Amino acid sequence: MGKRVALVLGSGGARGYAHVGVIEEIEARGYEIACIAGCSMGAVIGGIQAAGKLDEYRQWIESLDYLDVLRLLDLSFSLGAIRGDKVFGRIRDIVGEIAIEDLPIPFTAVATDLTNHQEVWFQEGCLHQAMRASAAIPSLFTPVVQGNRMLVDGGLLNPLPIVPVVSSHSDLIIAVNLNATNHRQYPLPVIERPPAAKGRLDLMVDSLSAHLPFWRREAEVEAGLLADQAALGHDQPPAAPEGPRSAPRSAEGSQVIDATGPASLLELVNQSFEAMQTSLAQYKIAGYPPDVLVNVPRRACRFFEFYKAQELIQLGRIIASDTLDRYEAER
Repeated sequence: MGKRVALVLGSGGARGYAHVGVIEEIEARGYEIACIAGCSMGAVIGGIQAAGKLDEYRQWIESLDYLDVLRLLDLSFSLGAIRGDKVFGRIRDIVGEIAIEDLPIPFTAVATDLTNHQEVWFQEGCLHQAMRASAAIPSLFTPVVQGNRMLVDGGLLNPLPIVPVVSSHSDLIIAVNLNATNHRQYPLPVIERPPAAKGRLDLMVDSLSAHLPFWRREAEVEAGLLADQAALGHDQPPAAPEGPRSAPRSAEGSQVIDATGPASLLELVNQSFEAMQTSLAQYKIAGYPPDVLVNVPRRACRFFEFYKAQELIQLGRIIASDTLDRYEAER
């Protein structure tokens, strides 16, 4: 092909891992990624790709199981449940210290300035700080303070930042929307893993419960489910417990959000945030339609299921393959 692509990577929590699979499929078809704009997890994946470190990052996230993710939670008593120093410290180790203007691929990270109620585009300066600010999910990660500005997740105002790449000298714009509602078509792939160790999980649950009481119920449920699954030779915790609060699945296998409501304050905030992002993304797509729109189902996984990297990367590649097949067939 040889076509130059302006790539837009949207926000969506753990579903952002699907961006990795999308990028792999784009490059496998011979497209050249000429520039990238990203928001939240899209900014993290996009920044790592622009720095040429995506393979190393993928190896790391695919090695993380449920317990590894819990160990990365550095609890905060400030304006977010997690400081994020452990997670972003590891990303810093992978990417290194580099300025955005020195990246081999032009890159824009979008954050939200709460102080001035406006978008902030990072197109120069410290890449690490730009990614950290863009991915400061309200209620989950603590904000980034820069001068007199308090910066949080860019998805608050622009979950799919197409505008930064509109003027780029590219052959086409490919946008990846992580808040799509086409959930019937793509269930999350199933990947077998070894069973988790319940004793180690119990220690994590006790730690979380002591500092974050509103996580107690969910953490205890997950602990019990993991123990049951370990006895059966599985390790993946289901989306929710059996009984009145169970999360049913559609005939196609994709998760359906529990109609009885969220199980914790954190989940309540994140579901509200996702509902807003879904609506905003549609406005952005309507205002600046990309040449190719890769729609990743919003219900593929919950916002904070960061232990499902392998499944989500595979899902991203499957959806990108189908989408690009349709695009290329029309050309």
